[in-house]
Order: sequence, then C-alpha cells, then structure tokens
Amino acid sequence: MDLESIKEKIAHLTKQLDNCNYEYYVLSQPSISDFEYDALMRELIDLEKKYPQFKTEHSPTQRVGSDINQNFKQVKHQYPMLSLGNTYSFEDLDDFDERIKKILLDEPYQYCCELKYDGTSISLVYENGLLIRAATRGDGVQGDDVTENVKTIRSIPLRLQANYPSRLEMRGEILLPHKAFRVMNKEREERGEPLFANPRNAASGSLKLQHSKEVAKRALDSYLYYVLSPEINLDSHYQRIKQAKQWGLKTTDNISLVQDITAVKEFISYWDKERHNLPYDIDGIVIKINSLRQQEKLGFTAKSPRWAISYKFKAEQVLTKLLSVDYQVGRTGAITPVANLEPVSLAGTIVKRASIHNADQIALHDLHINDFVYVEKGGEIIPKIVGVEKKQRQQNAKKIIFLEHCPECGTKLHRIDGEAKHYCPNKNNCPPQIKGKMEHFVSRKAMNIECGAATIDLFFQAGLLKNIADFYDLKKAQIYRLERFGEKSADNLLKSIEQSKKAPFSKVLFALGIPEV
Repeated sequence: MDLESIKEKIAHLTKQLDNCNYEYYVLSQPSISDFEYDALMRELIDLEKKYPQFKTEHSPTQRVGSDINQNFKQVKHQYPMLSLGNTYSFEDLDDFDERIKKILLDEPYQYCCELKYDGTSISLVYENGLLIRAATRGDGVQGDDVTENVKTIRSIPLRLQANYPSRLEMRGEILLPHKAFRVMNKEREERGEPLFANPRNAASGSLKLQHSKEVAKRALDSYLYYVLSPEINLDSHYQRIKQAKQWGLKTTDNISLVQDITAVKEFISYWDKERHNLPYDIDGIVIKINSLRQQEKLGFTAKSPRWAISYKFKAEQVLTKLLSVDYQVGRTGAITPVANLEPVSLAGTIVKRASIHNADQIALHDLHINDFVYVEKGGEIIPKIVGVEKKQRQQNAKKIIFLEHCPECGTKLHRIDGEAKHYCPNKNNCPPQIKGKMEHFVSRKAMNIECGAATIDLFFQAGLLKNIADFYDLKKAQIYRLERFGEKSADNLLKSIEQSKKAPFSKVLFALGIPEV
C-alpha cells in the first residue's frame, strides 16, 4: 500500500476500535468478540510501529500505556471540585429538604438521585472532542495531572462521538470492580506484597503509579456523573447526564429523577439492599437539585454546595461464632489479636478473620471462646468485632485472656503508659519484627527495592538477611542457587538494590522506620 492508503487504514481502524469501545463500555452492546477486537488492536499497533508518523496521542493503542517514568504536575481546576456534606439519617434529609424549601420559597423542584461510587474522583477535560487532560481532585482547587494513566482506562473515551460541545469538563469516579480487585490482591499475595485494604485504595493507588503501562494492567473502570460546559443549554442535570451518554461517555442508568424527599428515601432504601449485587462498591446515595438554575440560586457554603447532599450507608453487620484468637507481631513489636471466625458472608465476601485491635477491646467486649460476635467490615480487608450477643454465650465458655509473652520469641510483653497496644521489646531477635522492618525498608514508598515478603523470608531462613544493612552485602553467588532464583532474577535484584542507593534522604529516613519519626 502507498502511504496515503496506510494513513487511511490507520484512521479506519482507529474509528472502528473507538466505536467498539463505545458499544462495549457505554452501551453494553458489543458487536464483535474479544478475539476480533484484539485482532484489530494488534493490526493497528503493528501499523503504527511501522509508520509512527501516522500515530496520534488519541489512538486506541494508548490504552496499553508506557514505561516512561512520570512526574505528576499540579494543574488548577477551572471550577473548584468541592466535597459534599454527609448524613447517615433520614431526619437530616428532612432538614436538608426544609432548607431547600426556605430558599426556593414556593418554587417547585425535583431531586436527582445517584449512586455514590466508592472510588477516587476525576476531572476530564475535552476540547474539540479530544481528551486533553485528566486531573485528580487534589485539594479541590488543584490536583495531579494523571492524563497518561487515565488514557489506559478503556471505559474513558479518548475522543467523543458526534454533536459534542467544543469544550467540555466531565467529573466522575475511577473505581476498581470487585473481580479485578480480587485478581489484583491474589497476584500481590503470590508476590509477597502487602494487600490493598479495599477497591477504593487500590483505584487511588493505581492512578498514581509512575508507569502508565502498569496502570493498564489493573482493569480500572469509571462512571461519570457531572457535566460542565457553557455551551449546553439544558437546565436539567438529569438530561445532561443522558446527553453525555450520546457523546460516548460512560454514565450510569442507576439514576432517578424524583418529585419529593419521600421518593428520595425510597431510592435509598432500595439501594441499601441492592448494592451488594453490584459488581463494584458504593457507599451511599448522592441527592442533587435537578435544575441548574436552582442550583445557582441555592449556591455554596465554603466547603460544599447547598443544593446537594450525600447519604452514607451504615456499615453492614453479621453475627457469627468466634472460634479462636491468634496474635500477630508487627515490625514495631506491636501485638495485634485477630479472631478466627466461623465463615460468614459479609458485604459480598466470605469473612473468616476479624481484628480485635488490642487487650482493651477484648476486655470491653468480655470475649469468650465460642461467643457469637457482631462483625462489621467498614471498608477494611480484615473486618472488626464490634459487639457480642451474650444471650447466646455457652455455659463454662473459656474467657479470652491477653498474652503475657510474645507468641514468636517468648519475650515478656510490655505496655507503654497511655498506649493501647502491648509490645514485644525483643527488637533485634524477634523474627516477625526483623522481617517486618525489612519489608518496610524495601517498599515502594521507601527504598523501592524489588524484593517481596516471600523473598525476604527465604533470605532470612537462609541466613543471608539478619537486618536491613545486609541487603547491601548480598552477592550473586549467594542468591541464584536459592529456590525460585536464577542468574537473571539475581541480577535484577542486585540492580534494584544498587538503584536504591540513589534514594533521597527523606525516603531513607522513612525506610528506617524509627518510632515516632
């Protein structure tokens, strides 16, 4: 083919893939199989490699990301990204409704009810239909420019469909679906890396990764829920959201336009139960005045709009049996009791363990073996015990008494005045403390050495690592004969250790993990 034909072929494939993304992520009506989609993508990638002069920054191939290191610059939002006021009660909703009536007087109004996604906020700016900037909320006035990372999220269009405004800002949420979260944590566990506490933390952390190629692997998703453009004449927020879908933007169908606060409460009650069937987390419902003219009349406080409020769901609780208690030793020597439970379904997952935090909590709840306990997830990966059903306690049940000696090294525990935790003072010879300090030392925010918990344990058992200084005495001959290691993996580890010597002082100080510093 001549160059002009190649240029046309690339343009045709680009349009075809853009349309496939729109059908799959926005309309949920894919017209081709995943296999066919991947074949089209490979064809476009190959053509762009051979003819890079025809590649654009808005090509669908940008979804795979880059290995180029990013330094996120701060960008100012054209319109401040304010937070919403929160409530947990219907009484507060009635008060909110009364405030609306007083300001709008006898003017009729409608509420728009939407799901409150439990992710991380994002602002997307489009000019002439092309995505030019994506920024985090930051402090509300300015945030991090994460455009390259956001380009890897397939549900966010790089170019809009027809009849869009020349300048458009969309706001929404980046989130991680449950399925992708489970896959990510399983992979981290296999690598010996710390698990993400919840999908929200995972989404937020993913968006700040320095390599967009890594972001592309994490299956992030998005929902957009606010439209900003002076060119749009629609006064209805609800209609604007529907219009945005026509431009190729992913908005939700779980949105309702209602006439009064009673209908708002019905919407909340429905989703308080139904949320557990969603493939992603929501933590409440957002209620907005539908008319933009009325929103402007209602105005803002210093921190939040007067025309919107967030109803937060209460954390779900379940009752299950407490079978036994284990004691974990952290890198600082802190002892944390963890309850082993009869497996129970909670917030969409099977829970087998729960944190009890400290000795005071054991005493507060007067815990006994085989007690029936109330467990609450509260957003964390290890749920917590929040109460006991003492009416179901067995006669002669064994009272749980907090340990007096370290479960790992046998040293007598001590408790610092004014602190809730008990500590093992054997800092230099207690294995979990030693390994915990090394795991903290190599972590991404510290020295960023590519060495997971499983590798540290392997080296510790082999006598190669006794403290953090030993990393810098490791030799290739010591490493590559160990299980799971070869010459290449040994070289990679030593290269990572050498690279860590360039870390700035602030990271070294953090890596040392000095108590109270």
